[in-house]
Amino acid sequence: MAGRVFAVRYADDLVIGFTHQSDAEKVRRVLFKRFEKYGLSLHPEKTRLVPFGRPGQSGPEGKLPQEPGTFDFLGFTHYWGRSQKGYWVIKRRTAAKRLRRTLKAMNVWCCKHRHDGPFEQFKILVRKLAGHYAYYGITGNGWCLKQVRATTIRLWHKWLNRRSNAPGGMTWERFQQLLRETFVFPYSRVVHSIYGAKP
Repeated sequence: MAGRVFAVRYADDLVIGFTHQSDAEKVRRVLFKRFEKYGLSLHPEKTRLVPFGRPGQSGPEGKLPQEPGTFDFLGFTHYWGRSQKGYWVIKRRTAAKRLRRTLKAMNVWCCKHRHDGPFEQFKILVRKLAGHYAYYGITGNGWCLKQVRATTIRLWHKWLNRRSNAPGGMTWERFQQLLRETFVFPYSRVVHSIYGAKP
């Protein structure tokens, strides 16, 4: 029985999905040979087969059951999980490396600009968060978005506190009051609906 196949490409990155493992193995062999023919090569670690499917279900073509794998693509980790309605779907979250890089950049920026005016800092941080939400705000990635927002706020407090000349610095209680009354950060939100996207 013929299996289904799909391909998603962005620049020089490509993901191909197959119904049958034998088809995936065949295409993988052909790709390496085709690239060698033109003096090119595929990255040996990034070019790999990743098993996907419900945990515990029979493996492809009668093989033993496999645990579903994960892979990173375009800054997201793709994995197999349940939707809110209980269906098994491909889910996505911000890749760990991208998340660490984002939070590190936020920390460096807050440190470098800690002596700027608080209102100016706030406006720029809001824009940075909006840009992050615009790319990573997809269905199912809410937890990572909330983590970036919460960590950004904590980092901002850390560096504001270090520059304060007041006795005791910028206490967390005082900072929380400012967040409620003056510096109201936008909440994380899903910008792109994966399931509502047109094929």
